[in-house]
Amino acid sequence: MKRRSWVDNCIKSVQSLLYPSTCLLCGAPGADGLDICPACLRALPWNLVSCACCAAPLPAAGLCGQCLHHPPPFDAALAPLLYRPPLDWLVQGFKFNQRLPPGRLLGELLARYLIARGEPVPGLIVPVPLHPARLRERGYNQALELAQPLARRLDIPLAQGLVQRTRATATQSLLPADERRRNVRGAFTLVRPPCVKHVAIVDDVIATGSTAGELARLLRRAGAERIEVWAVARAGRWG
Repeated sequence: MKRRSWVDNCIKSVQSLLYPSTCLLCGAPGADGLDICPACLRALPWNLVSCACCAAPLPAAGLCGQCLHHPPPFDAALAPLLYRPPLDWLVQGFKFNQRLPPGRLLGELLARYLIARGEPVPGLIVPVPLHPARLRERGYNQALELAQPLARRLDIPLAQGLVQRTRATATQSLLPADERRRNVRGAFTLVRPPCVKHVAIVDDVIATGSTAGELARLLRRAGAERIEVWAVARAGRWG
């Protein structure tokens, strides 16, 4: 872990000299190796107080009413930001417009948030898979692009092929909450059981939690005992 951190720091130092960071939001010089300036970083919509289970924003710490009455299939969701301007612009550019620099920034913000927590890390990272047809259309899986640097920074194995998306589904963001649950039902197939009991599912945004929930049910049936969902941002509520 220490050796890897030293190598990563050396690479970042060289990269910062060759390619100085620039704020993706305002064009000012970036700070601390990030492509965002201090002012824009402070102005991001941070998810400061949220439900301990689904990461929905709350006025005070605790559990939201939805999770109290209908707990999700996962144990905890972590999302440092809210899916609001200008964060939504960065996510959409990364996810739909093949703009990788926002993805690198979002992945680094998520990694720093998780490291700062100081909590025990899972034994495996599972990025939410795309259906092959959607992958060909988009060119890359945004969840995998986020999960790869997380795996390196946290020194956690990445289970890229553990789960496959075997059924093509409609775009979740275009559907209401109840239809999202039906849309992803049975969409995933487990290739092999997880080799650990503590697993983290990685996605870009948690909206209703339907996609992560369906994947969590599959992993739970295969033997996972604690399942966390890691995402850059939280939007809406778990449905």
